[in-house]
Amino acid sequence: MIPAVVDRRFLDEHPDAVLADVRWYLDGRSGRDAWLGGHLPGAVFVDLNTVLAGPATPEAGRHPLPEPEAFAEALAALGIADSDTVVAYDDAGGASAGRLVWLLRNIGVDAALLDGGIGAWEGPLDTGETTRPAAAFAARPWDAATLATIDDAATAFHVVDARAGARYRGETEPVDPRAGHIPGAINIPFPGNLDADQRFLPPDVLRARFEEAGIIDASAVVVYCGSGVTACHNLLALEHAGLGRARLYPGSWSQYAATTRPEATGAAPGERPPADPDGVTR
Repeated sequence: MIPAVVDRRFLDEHPDAVLADVRWYLDGRSGRDAWLGGHLPGAVFVDLNTVLAGPATPEAGRHPLPEPEAFAEALAALGIADSDTVVAYDDAGGASAGRLVWLLRNIGVDAALLDGGIGAWEGPLDTGETTRPAAAFAARPWDAATLATIDDAATAFHVVDARAGARYRGETEPVDPRAGHIPGAINIPFPGNLDADQRFLPPDVLRARFEEAGIIDASAVVVYCGSGVTACHNLLALEHAGLGRARLYPGSWSQYAATTRPEATGAAPGERPPADPDGVTR
């Protein structure tokens, strides 16, 4: 398996890698339009809502995992084969592209985030449509060992909320039924994994960030966010930091908040409310 995060040089060393543009915007802007306006040469557009998620429902959340068969069919139609190496990017430090990378790595496909996203590309961009011939992608079930249920998220020892601090503390909630967080969860906003240039912090710095929060082994950790998208950023950051693989709670707050389960607000016990890093939460 290739590293979870790769730099621009990786593309030169792996010219056959498939580039995937996964730009997506919570404010309703079109990621596809952004792709049409300029993308890395040869990159195909992967739509978060239709390829990387199943239909939204209150019971499943805003971005439930897609059915394996639907995921495989969509990628095959885009020209991505299960034997390909995939490098995904966006324009937000991997906030949405991380979902594709995590899903592919979950089923054993070589995939990585391009560190720095589209901003890491120094050459000219392509515009308009880019297509690839249809490919073969066999459906494989999601690895159950890397997934957490709503009950797991409510009872696990280490539960991490990847949203911005204001949403975690319940000060604002722009999209989900109620504000707050899962009781017992700690807040590690995903933008804190990145530097000012939207590149990942060095692995030792990332490791120190998670260790400061009490995480020394990712296998004991459940991560969630608003709908299971930016949580993948923290999952990849944990792996990039050398702490192993944590579990994703796919329904995340969008599912939890639609139930009658209790919520918590404010900072975690003993925690000083942090300054929110810049970034868009999903």
